[in-house]
Amino acid sequence: MAIRIKTDILAALKEVGYTSYRLRQEKLLGERAIQKLRTGELPSWNELNTICRLLGKQVGDLVEYVPDEE
Repeated sequence: MAIRIKTDILAALKEVGYTSYRLRQEKLLGERAIQKLRTGELPSWNELNTICRLLGKQVGDLVEYVPDEE
């Protein structure tokens, strides 16, 4: 089972005015969460909740399930 990010979350946040600097300064996301997004790692559920709130999107808009090949 593989769940992966299907959109560039940092770019989407930047489009609505949330730069990585602003995210850190307003304590919306920490440096580790931002670094995870840069490297393509999945954020935690709490971080996903914050991202969905800021973007006005559902979790399914940001991540997708990709079945393993057998």
